[in-house]
Amino acid sequence: MISMRNILIVLAIPAFLGAGLTLYAVVIEPSRLVVRHVELETQHSQSETFRVALIADLHVGSPMSGLGKVRRVVEAVNAEEPDVVLLLGDYLISGVLLGSYVEPEPIADLLTDLEAPLGVYSVLGNHDWWEDGPGMTTALEVAGIPVLENQARAIGEDLWLVGLADDTTRQPNINAGFAGVPQGVRVLVIAHDPAVYLDWPVEREAVLMAAGHTHGGQIYLPWLFAPVIPGRAGPEWAHGLHDAGGQPLYVSSGIGTSILPVRINRPPEIVIVDVPLP
Repeated sequence: MISMRNILIVLAIPAFLGAGLTLYAVVIEPSRLVVRHVELETQHSQSETFRVALIADLHVGSPMSGLGKVRRVVEAVNAEEPDVVLLLGDYLISGVLLGSYVEPEPIADLLTDLEAPLGVYSVLGNHDWWEDGPGMTTALEVAGIPVLENQARAIGEDLWLVGLADDTTRQPNINAGFAGVPQGVRVLVIAHDPAVYLDWPVEREAVLMAAGHTHGGQIYLPWLFAPVIPGRAGPEWAHGLHDAGGQPLYVSSGIGTSILPVRINRPPEIVIVDVPLP
C-alpha cells in the first residue's frame, strides 16, 4: 500500500522541478554574460585579422539587464581589445514583464566607455523606435557614437561600415546604404533585424554582416526548436553564424529580454568576431 507520505513526495517532485526551472530561466540564465568568440574561415592561413565586437539588444531596464549589466558588458568588451565595436540596436524596452523603463541618456553615457581604435558605431532597433527613436539617436550621437540608417562611413584604411534601417519600423535600403562606398574596399554591414539580408543583392559584398533582434528565441529547447522567433527571417537565422547569399552573417542572441523576462539555453552574449583581411 502506498503511504500518504510517498504520494506527497511524488506530487512534490514536479513542483520542485518547476520552481527550479523558473528560477533558472528568470534569474540565473538572464544574469549570465557569455563572451562568444567567432573566427571566420579564410583560404589564407597567414591572413591578418581585425577584431569586431558585437553588442545587441541590451534592452536596458528588463529584469537582470539594468545599467549595472551595461557596465559589465562595457568592461568585458574592452578586455577583448576589439578594433571596432558595433551596437546592433534595441537599447530601450517596451512592455517587458517586470521591467522598468530607462531613459536613453544614462544608457548612452555608459556606452561612451567602450574603447576601440576604429570607433564605436550603432543602429537602432524596433523597440527604440517604438519608445523614443529620436531621443535614443540624439543620446548616442551626443555620446560620440554615430547612428547609421541606410548610411555608410569609412572607418579605416580600405574599410567601410554600412548601417541599415530596422526592418519592422523603418525602411531599410541596401542600395542607399552602399551609395558612395568605393569599389574594392572591405565592407562591414550592420542591421538590427537579420530580415534585411533576405534578398541580398549579389553585387554587394561584405566581409561580415551582423544583426540581433531575434534573441535566439530567448528559449531554445535542445534538439527541438525555439518556440518564437520574431521578425521575417525565421528560425533559419535565429542565432549564430550563417551564410547569407555568400556573405558571413552573425545573428546575436543579445543581452536583455523582451516581452517575457526569461532565457533558456540562450544566455546573454557578447560576440567577438575575428575577421580575416583578404
